[in-house]
Amino acid sequence: MGDSNFKPKINPGSKDPVLKQAELDYMKIIEQKNRERVLKLQQIGRRNRITGFSIGAGVVGIYLYSIFAVKQETFLDDFEEPAKIQN
Repeated sequence: MGDSNFKPKINPGSKDPVLKQAELDYMKIIEQKNRERVLKLQQIGRRNRITGFSIGAGVVGIYLYSIFAVKQETFLDDFEEPAKIQN
């Protein structure tokens, strides 16, 4: 059980660092790029939610307006059945 396929833990503050300074700098660059990517994705998600709520509000508004407009129509209320012809 002593042999393991896992790499040893890295302690960047130790006297004998396992990683070179160039590797540490590269890791910092990658971390910064990842932070920027996450922020961009969060902004896109926020904009998508705002757009979705706006479209949903428009659809609900049009639906409610249509229902209200149909309830106001009265041209069928005065409709009289035509007189039947008797032979």
